Amino acid sequence: MRPVDEHVGEAVSLVERLTSESVPLEDAYRRVLAEPAVARDDGPPFDNSAMDGYAVRRADATAGATLPLAADIAAGSGLPDALAHGHAARIMTGAPVPSGADAVVPVEKATLGSDSVTIDVAPSEGAHIRRRGEDTRAGDEVVAPGTVLGPWQLAAVASAGYGTVSVTRRPRVAVLATGDELVDPGSTPGAGQISDSNSTLLAALVRDYGGVPVVLPRAGDAPGAVSATLAGIDADLIVTAGGASVGAYDPVKADLIDRGVTFHAVAMQPGKPQGLGLVDGTPIACLPGNPVSVAATFAVVVAPMMRRLLGVATPRGYTARAGSTWRTPSGRAQYLPAVVDAGGAVHPATPRGSQSHLVASLARGRLLAVVPASVDEVHPGDTVGLMSMSLEGTP
Repeated sequence: MRPVDEHVGEAVSLVERLTSESVPLEDAYRRVLAEPAVARDDGPPFDNSAMDGYAVRRADATAGATLPLAADIAAGSGLPDALAHGHAARIMTGAPVPSGADAVVPVEKATLGSDSVTIDVAPSEGAHIRRRGEDTRAGDEVVAPGTVLGPWQLAAVASAGYGTVSVTRRPRVAVLATGDELVDPGSTPGAGQISDSNSTLLAALVRDYGGVPVVLPRAGDAPGAVSATLAGIDADLIVTAGGASVGAYDPVKADLIDRGVTFHAVAMQPGKPQGLGLVDGTPIACLPGNPVSVAATFAVVVAPMMRRLLGVATPRGYTARAGSTWRTPSGRAQYLPAVVDAGGAVHPATPRGSQSHLVASLARGRLLAVVPASVDEVHPGDTVGLMSMSLEGTP
């Protein structure tokens, strides 16, 4: 059997990072930053107040001192005049601190009069002043390329002065489920038929990993059906489900084995029968047909291809302790749909383990527990790997 690392290495070698495009910031959610976002000004761009209160000179603002109010300074009102000795200025949160002031006294630590303020608690040096550039300096890299832009990252890009941002083009991923036994979800299966969950699963996974799914019409088991369906496809990657094993009716393998696709028995469970190659120059990953196998092989094999297309770094590995006992397949790495309990321990998502047809286990699972091929059985307290089902790779 082919080692998993070798198979993944070949898969990643089939693809290259896509080109970039510029989009408005409001359209950049979950896109991948293609170029560094560099601060265009200091952040904050001026000293400003962190509190509603009174800008003062500390030398004047001793406890019990009463100071005449020289000004009201609101956020967005422009730069104020310098603060004269012996005076205070009422100031709002975010408003620029006048030159000469070296502290802000919060409103709850002062008593306001008609045209003066009495300091109840003397401030410390620099109290409640946000200094210019204490977050970023002009020219600092604020967000690195290859970052998936979530809400926090988008806020940082906006604060750096960007209204548009350069992101990697979304990969177009053609997904193809095969099998005469499949029928549309929601229809009534006939004898020997089942609902097609793989088309839905693959399309959703492609979206989760930053791509645009192109769902192709299902291909049956007749010779030539797969090739006919793939003819003229405009995609950056093709992913098929089913028909890649050694059975008498494996149309993906039968149609593509002479067209540049190589099929392997990969040392993983679930997901042993797989294929990789190029079809008319387009990279293709041929996955098994059982839904848990599809989910696992997508996470292990296709997800690294998606990250390469988008320019996202390989995520670091995570581990946790097992909270249950379960068997693992001899000589194959196991990728088990799993849940994590309140104490942080990992358990199989279903008591029946990682059997590849148990599609309901995917609804309960939140990640994959990864067990090396050298392990035959997992016991409570053992360390297992964790693999997420997200582009960022966080569990």
